[in-house]
Amino acid sequence: MLDEYWFGDTGRISPEAPVPVVNTVATEQRPGGAANVALNLAALGVSPVLAAVVGDDERGRRLAALLEPRGVRCSFVYSDAVSTVHKLRVLARNQQLIRLDSEQSLAPAPRELLPVFDAALEQADMVVLSDYAKGTLDGVASLIDRCRRNGKPVLIDPKGNDFSRYRGATLLTPNQSEFRAVAGDWLGEDDFVAKGAALRAALDLDALVVTRGERGMALFPRDRAPSLLDAEAREVFDVTGAGDTVIALLCAALGAGLSLEDAAELANLGAGLVVGKIGVATVSRAELRLALHRRGAGGRGLVTQDELAELVAEAKRRGERVVMTNGCFDILHAGHVAYLEEAKSLGNRLVVAVNDDDSVRRLKGPSRPITPLEDRMAVLAGLAAVDWVVPFGEDTPARLIERLLPDVLVKGGDYRPEEIAGGDAVLRNGGDVRVVSLKAGRSTSAMIESILRSSR
Repeated sequence: MLDEYWFGDTGRISPEAPVPVVNTVATEQRPGGAANVALNLAALGVSPVLAAVVGDDERGRRLAALLEPRGVRCSFVYSDAVSTVHKLRVLARNQQLIRLDSEQSLAPAPRELLPVFDAALEQADMVVLSDYAKGTLDGVASLIDRCRRNGKPVLIDPKGNDFSRYRGATLLTPNQSEFRAVAGDWLGEDDFVAKGAALRAALDLDALVVTRGERGMALFPRDRAPSLLDAEAREVFDVTGAGDTVIALLCAALGAGLSLEDAAELANLGAGLVVGKIGVATVSRAELRLALHRRGAGGRGLVTQDELAELVAEAKRRGERVVMTNGCFDILHAGHVAYLEEAKSLGNRLVVAVNDDDSVRRLKGPSRPITPLEDRMAVLAGLAAVDWVVPFGEDTPARLIERLLPDVLVKGGDYRPEEIAGGDAVLRNGGDVRVVSLKAGRSTSAMIESILRSSR
């Protein structure tokens, strides 16, 4: 569906009727419904294909124009039997005054969707069915069966009072109101947990996840005891689309191999972030990393330069001392490990900037690197001493160092501090530049020469 927002201000009541007069100053169109789920997946680095029925109209084409540039491949059925669902929201001072819906049942068109769905299913690792009760998923049992027969996990955001049609799905994500409408009211938490476990079993689901707003999230796995997750404590602005973020994060996390419990923790965190935004919105990997970092519970690993800038700024705000070093790190050895551990001992967080393959060739010659950038970064990220690993393409990381301004800049070898690229910027900012001695006899070049001698 296409969501449209009119933003403005109001300061008087209409003389024609007792309603506020809104002076609109801006308008915005956003993909909504299942399209927002796809956008959330794309924002997480997933490559989603959106199979859907839309009208053969300007709004349907506008949806594709909004989605494709943001990484969503649209496999749309443009039907002349229906019109694209449209929701117009009028907001003044960030408060929604009215919502105007333009829609009709999409039930005449689902049969046209099956060939599109089957084609997308062949390439998919995971399937999300986002049911907004508009008619597209009237034959949802057939879609679930197709997913199961092809060995593809299928996650569903359900609607309505009859969940029996979702029987056999991998996972369902009703909110608490939707759960109550199906399972009935409960007398206390024990009764709630019993009803959740019973519903999961009755529907033969691998798991049931109930989102509970300010009370967090409840998990009902097939083979483990239920668990309750507390909500992230934050001021709520707008819950529109929070369920889209939850199911997108569950899909991405489970697809990446996380456990249900870890995936739910991440989805719970993401939902807490998205309710702080107006209207349908997404959560990015950088936002999740920052949120994990604020918790002191993660945010490590491979990052882009933009993500790293945010993470370093947040670490400094927390009072953490950020250490940075750089190098090629081609064939990681004991000398590298000792050097990085010593660098980490100078602060709380260690950033390692890694030369990309082209810059290594310029510095070391055409036969290097032995190990490609992706592998070098993955190995570094696995070291306990290393917090963030980032690539750079220049011969030196001076530009990146000037952007990040770490508290401590470290280089290994026999450099003088004034010779270290980016060191002058760190010193001007009140930071420290250190030279760390490398382990004698430990070098990538020596290892390569030893391998070559032994092969002669």
